[in-house]
Amino acid sequence: QVQLVESGGGLVQSGDSLRLSCVVSGGNFGTYDMGWFRQAPGKEREFVANIWWSGVTTNYADSVKGRFTISRDNAKSTVYLQMDSLKPEDTAVYYCAARVTYQSYKYWGQGTQVTVSS
Repeated sequence: QVQLVESGGGLVQSGDSLRLSCVVSGGNFGTYDMGWFRQAPGKEREFVANIWWSGVTTNYADSVKGRFTISRDNAKSTVYLQMDSLKPEDTAVYYCAARVTYQSYKYWGQGTQVTVSS
């Protein structure tokens, strides 16, 4: 059974930084593309960033491009989301997810809350 556990969320001020982590267990991490998604109150879940299994390809939502960086450490089965220059509109529950390339995201974490105050 594949499990994803996020950590690193918290309450910060506008302009601060946070680094989210997501540890994957029970699967072959090195074969998964990993993604970060977020859901703000009253809004649908939205894509934030992803990184392919090789680590070579990354993609970002326009709203976070230049401020967020996704990375992975296959030896630790962990994917990271470095979030800089945080804004109040980044406030959301952040989820990590795993997929086999070109398939839907099949495995999801429980989420970690990020709150950015102005």
